[in-house]
Amino acid sequence: MEECKRCLLHDVAEEDTLKSIKERIDKLPEQEKAGKELYSKRLNECKNCDNLISGVCMKCGCYVEFRAAFKKQNCPNTKDRKW
Repeated sequence: MEECKRCLLHDVAEEDTLKSIKERIDKLPEQEKAGKELYSKRLNECKNCDNLISGVCMKCGCYVEFRAAFKKQNCPNTKDRKW
């Protein structure tokens, strides 16, 4: 599949990977999870970032859908944090 800049996993049809990430997020303790509104806001910020390619943050190598699910995580771009 061709690289998709500024795409999340659900945009690039990585269904198996997305399913695995969703299962991991579901298993997180509630006190560690970002709320739905915060999670959506973070993903929207990521979609507007040049460091996002095919669902992966090129600053840290993580899947943004997973990183954004943690309440205490930050955008890994230390020079220009999006969230």
